[in-house]
Amino acid sequence: MDWKTEWKALAVLAAVFIAAWWMPVGEPRFDAAVKDSLALTRWYAREHVVLCLLPAFFIAGAISVFVSQASVMKYLGAKADKVLAYGVAAVSGTILAVCSCTVLPLFAGIWKRGAGLGPATAFLYSGPAINVLAIILTARILGLEIGVARAVGAVVFSVVIGLLMYLIFRKEEQAKAEVAAVMPEPEVIRPLWQTVLYFAAMVAVLVLANWAVRKEDEPENFYYAIGSVKWLLTAVAAAGLGAILVAWFGVRWWKIALVAAAVVVVALVLPGEPVVAFAAGVVGLAIITSLSGGEAGQWFAATWGFTKQIAPLLLAGILVSGFLLGGPQRQGIIPAEWVSGAVGGNSLAANLFASLAGALMYFATLTEVPILQGLITSGMGQGPALALLLAGPVLSLPSMIVIASVMGTKKMLVYVSLVVVMATITGMIYGALA
Repeated sequence: MDWKTEWKALAVLAAVFIAAWWMPVGEPRFDAAVKDSLALTRWYAREHVVLCLLPAFFIAGAISVFVSQASVMKYLGAKADKVLAYGVAAVSGTILAVCSCTVLPLFAGIWKRGAGLGPATAFLYSGPAINVLAIILTARILGLEIGVARAVGAVVFSVVIGLLMYLIFRKEEQAKAEVAAVMPEPEVIRPLWQTVLYFAAMVAVLVLANWAVRKEDEPENFYYAIGSVKWLLTAVAAAGLGAILVAWFGVRWWKIALVAAAVVVVALVLPGEPVVAFAAGVVGLAIITSLSGGEAGQWFAATWGFTKQIAPLLLAGILVSGFLLGGPQRQGIIPAEWVSGAVGGNSLAANLFASLAGALMYFATLTEVPILQGLITSGMGQGPALALLLAGPVLSLPSMIVIASVMGTKKMLVYVSLVVVMATITGMIYGALA
């Protein structure tokens, strides 16, 4: 036996054994952290997997199959016009307005098709960061100044981080650009407008299904007016997607009709559970495409590939993140008092700690605002508050694990470092001016 090749396995087994031996089962904080990590995972599964993650997987699979590599390289590749590439990346993120985990399948899709590192990471940052509603909510609850600072910082960060990633790894990007230069023009299977409508229907389903609903203490406005009919609009978008699949992708009409009938039956039987009806539609789409040949079958295969790659890592990361830092309305093994006590004032340590803590925690869309409101009430400084807003919604321990699996550990660490360092510096500057 060659121990030089076996020592790693032995070390892992020894570490697991020692951890199991000394596991503080019975200690109140440890038991509570385990319970809370499971609670966070259950909350994530109920609130985000069906409505956010599954549609994102289908969109990522569609990007992989129906968007040609040459087209991605033309608009988002290493040699693409910088203004166009970074503009498209930032605008796409603004439209989607997803959380740090939901953006991952979409990022993996454009990365696999050959997007340049700079535009891809700009998109990766902008998706969770440039959320118009979150910025408005920040300004209304935490103050206009910090709301404007968050908006400006998010836009600037997405472009600057993308450009810095390109410069740091420019040799690899130049090699990718050389490959793109000799790629043949893609074969046009259908008109561009049909592909655009196909993706628009899927994005509409994703965005509308996750549209916020007005709470009792919030005033009526146009945004919440849409939220009051979100499921009707989601159904219209889903019906449009079904019609597109029948008309242009060769899916039999009766299959779509069966899925639609199943969704209607579930909605009538469980009128107060629209998520269950939505899940029925997603499962039906998966069954239809998995049993189909041609483009529909390729779409499911690509979607399943992204699901296998990302979902296990994401859920494992949610468990670890919940154990360490907790989540909305719950604590992890690290006491919340430690966090609130370390972010007072405007020192380098306070801003850096806020950036790091935000980078490790998982924030669902909009949850960062009430959490931050509580921290500010507990004595958090304005600078660390902005630092957390610029790093927290964009990064999380689960997202770091997935990003490393998509583009490598080295690039992930550089990306995370750029976000944390820039958030720290920006927080210090804002704190000094506030």
